[in-house]
Amino acid sequence: MKVMQLDKPAEPLRLVERQIPRPGTGEVLIEIAACGVCRTDLHVVDGDIHGILPIVPGHEIVGRVIACGSGADRFAPGTRVGVPWLGHTCGQCDYCQAGAENLCDDPQFTGFTRDGGFATHVVADGSFCFAIPDRFGDVEATPLLCAGLIGYRAFRMAGDARRIGFYGFGAAAHILAQVARAQAREIYAFTSPGDRTAQDFARSLGCVWAGGSDEAAPVMLDAAIIFAPVGALVPTALRSVRKGGSVVCAGIHMSDIPGFPYRDLWQERSIRSVANLTRRDGREFFALIADMPIRTSTTTYPLAHANEALDDLRHGRVSGAAVLVP
Repeated sequence: MKVMQLDKPAEPLRLVERQIPRPGTGEVLIEIAACGVCRTDLHVVDGDIHGILPIVPGHEIVGRVIACGSGADRFAPGTRVGVPWLGHTCGQCDYCQAGAENLCDDPQFTGFTRDGGFATHVVADGSFCFAIPDRFGDVEATPLLCAGLIGYRAFRMAGDARRIGFYGFGAAAHILAQVARAQAREIYAFTSPGDRTAQDFARSLGCVWAGGSDEAAPVMLDAAIIFAPVGALVPTALRSVRKGGSVVCAGIHMSDIPGFPYRDLWQERSIRSVANLTRRDGREFFALIADMPIRTSTTTYPLAHANEALDDLRHGRVSGAAVLVP
């Protein structure tokens, strides 16, 4: 099998040949059809967050089961599955017992603490894989596994907000904008200042307004979701939400949040963060979009061009989602 391996942070991934692994108890061996390139992968590669090295990044995996370990009976060989960021949990800690497995004390994460999908094959815990709706193609489905799932968890934290601001309009926002439109909500897209391409893209997906993050919202928002890893957007978003509104930080990493006056938070505004996902999130999300006309925008790269895909994502050259195809 071929993998793109990270040996040290901030260094290019290296194409490596390995033996195809055998699945252990409860695990499945998957032949990968496509793997999305997520901003979290970029944080791993750039050393913003630290897991296990060497590591094969990638956690938006779509492929077909080709072998099952003992006790892995959810998916038979030949079944198409998706592998998300959350790769395994202990099932025993207080968080797992309370249904908050996203906060597990002893978790494993795909492409971070266990090898992921920048490869031709991967071994995954079968109980943490998802069935993929047939109407999504392999490449089309990849961003649903993280951009969609984590975006959905952030979207759910916005409650029944009708007017929502999206700060950063990448892979997650472009999926959730379509969900919001199907629910008759209004999305206001804030992009990098002057990024007309991203603003046009946002409007094409049903956003009622699109402008730079340096612009004031044309209306007071009920909630805001920050997808961009920019801490300075937190006080900006707070000033855009109405009394009682919420600001949800959807990323795994963010630059430092600058100080801001208490009056920006006062009147029962709130700030929340999103951590990982649960399998329940996945089941709810795939059920929710089953009958929605969701389409993902993707740009494909050969597996060996993973560094190019990461660099395009790093410099904002990807509209929608980047996807590696072995």
